[in-house]
Amino acid sequence: MGRVVLVTGVARWLGGRFARRMQEEAGVDRVVGVDVVEPEHSLGGAEFVQADIRLPQIAKVLAETRADTVVHMDLAGAALGSLPTGRHDAGGMSRASVKETNVIGTLQLLGACQRAPTVRRLVVKSTTSVYGSAPRDPAVVTETTPSRALPSGGFAKDAVEVEGYVRGFARRRPDVAVCVLRFAHVLGSRTDSPLAEYFALPVLPTVLGYDPRLQFVHEDDAVEALRLGACEPRRGTLNSGTFNVAGAGVLLLSQCARRLGRPTVPLLLPALTWSGSALRGLGLTDFSPEQIRLLTHGRVVDTTQMRETLGFHPAFSTAEAFGEFARGHGPGLLPPGALARTVDRLAAALPRRGRAES
Repeated sequence: MGRVVLVTGVARWLGGRFARRMQEEAGVDRVVGVDVVEPEHSLGGAEFVQADIRLPQIAKVLAETRADTVVHMDLAGAALGSLPTGRHDAGGMSRASVKETNVIGTLQLLGACQRAPTVRRLVVKSTTSVYGSAPRDPAVVTETTPSRALPSGGFAKDAVEVEGYVRGFARRRPDVAVCVLRFAHVLGSRTDSPLAEYFALPVLPTVLGYDPRLQFVHEDDAVEALRLGACEPRRGTLNSGTFNVAGAGVLLLSQCARRLGRPTVPLLLPALTWSGSALRGLGLTDFSPEQIRLLTHGRVVDTTQMRETLGFHPAFSTAEAFGEFARGHGPGLLPPGALARTVDRLAAALPRRGRAES
C-alpha cells in the first residue's frame, strides 16, 4: 500500500495547489484535504473532508484515513486577505478567531498526530516572521540566530507559539520526522496576503529615512519546498529540521515600488502607524505593527541549510518572484518602463552636470 498524505488548509489557494501536486508524486496513493469549508478551487483527485482542526474531530479523521504524512498549512496570516472567499467574513474575523485557528488548531492537530501510530512525517508551513524585525538584527539571519525582539502580536507571534508546540511534539514522538519550513513572503500571480495587499495600494506609504531589504518566494517554489519536506529524502539530503526558504537575492522596498510603478509617500513612523490603523479600519489592508516593523527594518535570512541539507534550489529568485507578482497586478500610477527610462536619463545627466561645473 502506498502513502497517505493529509493536508490541512486546502481551502486556501496554496493549500489546494499543494494537494494537487502531491497526487503526482510517486508512491503516494491517497491525498486527503481538510478544511472547515469546501474549497472553491479544484483539488484534482484528492479527497476532501470537511473538518475543523480546532475540534477533537481531527483525531477521528487521522484515525480513519490512516495518514502517514501530515502537512499543516492551516495557519491564517491575518484577519484580512489570508482566507479564501466564502471561508469567513474576512473583514469581520476577529484577531481572537485567527489566533484560535492558528494556536488551538495546531495544538489539536499535534495531539491527534501524537496519538496516531500511523503518522511518520509532519511538515509545518511557518514563516520567517518568527525572527521579528529590529534595528540591531544581524544583516543575515540563520535558523539558529536568537531574535533580539520577538514578535509581540499578530500572526508572527502565533507562528512562534506554533513552532514551540511542534518542538514539544518532536520530543514526544522522536519516531516522527518533523520538518518546519520558514517561508519568506510568498508571492505570485494568485497570492493573497497582507503584504500583497500593501503592494496593491495605489500609493505606498513608507517610513521616512528607511529603505528595508526584503525577500520573497515564488508560489511554485513554495509548493516544491513543501513537496520535498513531505517526501522521503533523497540521497545526501535530510528533510527533517527547520529551514529558511527564500529566493536568491534581495530587493529594496524602493526597488519594489519602482517595479510596480507605484509612487511612495515617506511618512514619519507615528504618521505611518496612524495611516496603517486607518487602512486596516477601512478593510483595505492588514497594516499590523509587525508589518510596519518589516517595512522599517526589513529582514534577510540565510538559505544555506535549504540548499545544502534540504536539497532545495528555488527556480525563481526574489526579483523574479516579485516580477511575476508585479505583472499580475498591472502597471501602477507610474508605468515601470517609463519610470525606469526617466531614472536612467536622470542618472546619465548628473555626471555631465558635474563635469560641466568642474
